[in-house]
Amino acid sequence: MSPTDARADAGTVPVTDAGTCPNPGLDNRRTAVDIGLSVADADPVRDADRDPVRGADTDPVRGTDADPAWGSDSEDTLELRLPDELLALIADEASDSGEERCGEERCGEERCGEERCGEERCGEERCGRRGAAGSGSTTRACGDLLDGVADWGPVATPVGELHLVPVQAEQDLPLISRWMNDPAVAEFWQLSGPRSLAADHVHAQLGGDGRSVPCLGVLDGTPMSYWEIYRADLDPLARHYPARPHDTGIHLLIGAVTDRGRGLGSALLRAVADLALDKRPACARVIAEPAMRNTPSVSAFLSAGFRFSAEVELPDKRAALMVRDRCLRDLM
Repeated sequence: MSPTDARADAGTVPVTDAGTCPNPGLDNRRTAVDIGLSVADADPVRDADRDPVRGADTDPVRGTDADPAWGSDSEDTLELRLPDELLALIADEASDSGEERCGEERCGEERCGEERCGEERCGEERCGRRGAAGSGSTTRACGDLLDGVADWGPVATPVGELHLVPVQAEQDLPLISRWMNDPAVAEFWQLSGPRSLAADHVHAQLGGDGRSVPCLGVLDGTPMSYWEIYRADLDPLARHYPARPHDTGIHLLIGAVTDRGRGLGSALLRAVADLALDKRPACARVIAEPAMRNTPSVSAFLSAGFRFSAEVELPDKRAALMVRDRCLRDLM
């Protein structure tokens, strides 16, 4: 699981929640099955062989003589026929679940990163979204699991124009490592020390399957924050809350001390959460899980339109599960 949050607007982490606006499913349809049952007239020969003790007694289940060979030589029939409407419905659903849906729905989550991207897009995207990678840089695996974060583009915020730019390891690691060694950040991210610690953390994401994308937050042309946009439903975090498909998680740290504690983080969190909802139509909510003890971080998420969902016991902390729902974004 990715590191947690930084302090105040200094850092945050992705979180997820159990609540969302469920998508309506197919209505259950009840269909009637007509059953025709006809019993042939009694055979007089068989009647003569009837048990004298039982006489004309009839079997309460069959409604006819309880002959052990009942129905073996008779014309009794059982006719089962599905209504035409049900047959047509089955045929339509089978057709809908064919090639067209496979390309989008079945491949849309776990398998998209391998199968759907394997032939059409990975040839280009595995080479990096910023163009040809320079020597020594680390390329990122196919990012379809997050609908191409590199292509989300800039977003206007009350504090300026923010652009999430995927990290280029060799170029950006010195700055990221310096931020990680800030005591206020190190308390929650726990990546202070040699640059190799931050490098290992970033490289693990860059070399992965695209379920987590590390980015620099560039505000009005100046790198000032570090972000991780990830698939919370595919993360170990999903073991600790009722995850839903395409839940998107956010981690954030604000780099400069002068940018913290003045509402900057809240404005950026709201903008990025709404950007994720806009660019990922299948995502119904954005998640974060700051440490419960990181009061400034929890407050920043609340101010950004997230709601507190629950306390979650994670392996490394007790977290506040924060959620921004698509269906509530205009109300919060």
